[in-house]
Amino acid sequence: MSVKAFKLVSAVEREVLMGDKNHINIECIECCGKNLYIGTNDCFIYHFLLDEKLSTAGKISFAATKQLHKYLGFKKPVNELKAASALTRLLVLCDNTITLVNMMNLEPVPTGARIKGAVTFTLNENPVSGDPFCVEVCIISVKRRTIQMFMVFEDRVQIVKEVFTPEQPCAVAVDGYYLCLALTTQYIILNYNTGVSQDLFPFSSDEKRPIVKRIGRQEFLLAGPGGLGMFATVDGISQRAPVHWSENVIGAALCFPYVVALDEEFITVHSMLDQQQKQTLPFKEGHILQDFEGKVIVATSKCVYILVPLPLEKQIQDLLASHRVEEALVLAKGARRNIPKEKFQVMYKRILQQAGFIQFAQLQFLEAKELFRSGQLDVRELISLYPFLLPTSSSFIRSHPPLHEYADLNQLTQGDQEKMTKCKRFLMSYLNEVRSTEVANGYKEDIDTALLKLYAEANHESLLDLLVSENFCLLTDSAAWLEKHKKYFALGLLYHYNGQDAAALQLWVQIVDGDIEDSTRSDLYEYIVDFLTFCSDQDLVWKYSEWVLQKNEEVGVQIFTKRPLEEQEKNINPDDIISCLNKYPKARVKYLEHLVLERKIEKEKYHTHLAALYLEAILQLKSVTTDNCTETTELLSKLRSLLQKSDLYRVHFILDKVRGTDLHMESAILYGKLEEHEKALHILVHELKDFHAAEEYCIWNSENRDLQYRRRLFHMLLSVYLNPGASDYALVMAAVDLLNNHAAEFDAALVLQLVPDSWSVQLLSPFLAGAVRQSIHTKRMTQAALGLAQAENLIYKYEKVKQKGTPILLSDKKVCQVCQNPFCEPVFVRYPNGGMVHTHCAANRRLNSNVAHHSSSSSNQT
Repeated sequence: MSVKAFKLVSAVEREVLMGDKNHINIECIECCGKNLYIGTNDCFIYHFLLDEKLSTAGKISFAATKQLHKYLGFKKPVNELKAASALTRLLVLCDNTITLVNMMNLEPVPTGARIKGAVTFTLNENPVSGDPFCVEVCIISVKRRTIQMFMVFEDRVQIVKEVFTPEQPCAVAVDGYYLCLALTTQYIILNYNTGVSQDLFPFSSDEKRPIVKRIGRQEFLLAGPGGLGMFATVDGISQRAPVHWSENVIGAALCFPYVVALDEEFITVHSMLDQQQKQTLPFKEGHILQDFEGKVIVATSKCVYILVPLPLEKQIQDLLASHRVEEALVLAKGARRNIPKEKFQVMYKRILQQAGFIQFAQLQFLEAKELFRSGQLDVRELISLYPFLLPTSSSFIRSHPPLHEYADLNQLTQGDQEKMTKCKRFLMSYLNEVRSTEVANGYKEDIDTALLKLYAEANHESLLDLLVSENFCLLTDSAAWLEKHKKYFALGLLYHYNGQDAAALQLWVQIVDGDIEDSTRSDLYEYIVDFLTFCSDQDLVWKYSEWVLQKNEEVGVQIFTKRPLEEQEKNINPDDIISCLNKYPKARVKYLEHLVLERKIEKEKYHTHLAALYLEAILQLKSVTTDNCTETTELLSKLRSLLQKSDLYRVHFILDKVRGTDLHMESAILYGKLEEHEKALHILVHELKDFHAAEEYCIWNSENRDLQYRRRLFHMLLSVYLNPGASDYALVMAAVDLLNNHAAEFDAALVLQLVPDSWSVQLLSPFLAGAVRQSIHTKRMTQAALGLAQAENLIYKYEKVKQKGTPILLSDKKVCQVCQNPFCEPVFVRYPNGGMVHTHCAANRRLNSNVAHHSSSSSNQT
């Protein structure tokens, strides 16, 4: 597919140049600014002024005004013209001689300075001399295999270097010290300063016309084999892919980013960016193609034309209009060097956005997303394609000129529902990605509101995630949309996020009650309970407490039991809650358990109330059935645990309720709390006949008590077992087991007085062995302690004797370590470290302790 990159515009018509003289042919041209010079076959030079005109329709035309013409006096054609504007000189090659003439009047310089023996020549556009008042000229000399370098001044010339080449050169281009030469059989790079050469690639000058053109700093364009335009640097490498042009190329010119080539029938335009041929212009009999300061001129032997480049931005827009996105982007990137930075950035972003919409319309979503990101698209441009997604309050107006040709998504997809669904999925994904990036700055309400609408319409699972996280959804638009799509639970979340908890709860309660339908959450009741649990608005909690408790007492009570502890302690009075729960027995028990067992509130009324409720529930169950069901067993376990572990409930009150029931274990526990252990043990042993429970009773009742108390309980239990009136064999065996299993808990001497004489030693052997072992152990430990005490006493005695054996000298020069005054009488106190103080100073406890502390550094005894 072609691109209209250039337009061919006539510059000098045949009649303007030669009138009716048909024998005149154009041999060479030169252009410098508005000055156009033409050299002819009859040795004339013509000077024209080119004026560029722009019509109201935007068309460009040129008017060539002839200034003068000059005959050089030879009967040879003018072969080449080169302008040296800094010197106001025109270098003219005619009859192997380069003549310097004035650019304005075409008169030769008065000194007659010229260069003889030149086959062809070129100027060094990257001069090495650094002199602004001279130009460097390179000629192919008439001498075989010779290149000469000259410095040309305003009125004189000076040869600088003569270089010999391996073969006869045909064409040359210069950059600094580097010559790019077309020889008879190959192209080479030659450094004329060092003489080092680098072969490039073969070329046959007999088969085709060589082209050697400098296109930039240290880079050349060459006509290579196989119809290739080859790029080469002074290092002998190619940094660009070649362009494919005709085998019969006559000339080439550069107008970035294009290479223009001329053959016998066409002008072809090739991109340097992607190496593709972009345009073909029919042009017969052409024989000159040159570029001058960005202006490309082409000529036949009779006429001169200018290739006017279309603005790159128009070319890019034409490519985009043809949906040639890749080519447009390549061209846009290549245009960077020709456009000011700020202008380019604005233009390039817009091109990326346009390209993104083209890819989007073709459902190429990955490519579109990348282009939108790179082009920093105002995401509202994309949202506006989707009807009703932008909030009604949005002030967005689409870009002008527009970035695309679509009114809305319906037009883009032509009503295809599958395509429309794909587009909506893409927008969901794209908005979700950009909502937390800089792209969303300033448009967060529009983005989040649009995203909510898309999620709701598609029944997307991310709708709830959006509403429970930080968002900027506009309440009015979003609420109406959610209600339209019957997303009532989500609407409640929206209300909650906007601080309207009452509205949220009202909606959710209606869903649970079946007044409105929304199956989003099957556990919505539990969700409401959890919501109220963490709700800081007490009025709302109380308002809906009856509702949640009526639905499920045990779950509903969580609005009180699972509230954050700091809020429970500060804001809600437990007594008010208990009053509220009076109609809900299960909930009331759960709440009291929370106060007593979890929060461990030490208030008698809560502990007593809980115990009484347990007791009432147990008695109620027992009145219905005589068998202990699972619920009864669980309640009994809870009651016993509370009665055992708590010391806060009213024991007599509970005991009065227990009397006359079959709750013997509970009675025993209560008697134990009243220190009436004999009654408790009597119940356990004689009523329940639970000997293990009796032993456990002794253990848990003696926790955190001294040994004597513990022994008293065990002796009491033994006495119950050995009651003189009891002759039950089971009690006897229980007594034996008690002694044998808990020998350490008894005083052996007292036990031996209690047990019947009829019991054998063998029966009590474990107890006796343990008792003897304990007695021996106690005796030995006592002996060890006595021995250690005696040894310590001996050490003290030794220290005392040692201290007495040391003389103590006291004089009026000695001073008290405490008050620093001398001793007035031979009465003093001496410390183990040798320090002496007055007796009255030592009597002072505080000072004495300080001195003792000081003296402890040298001795542990005082």
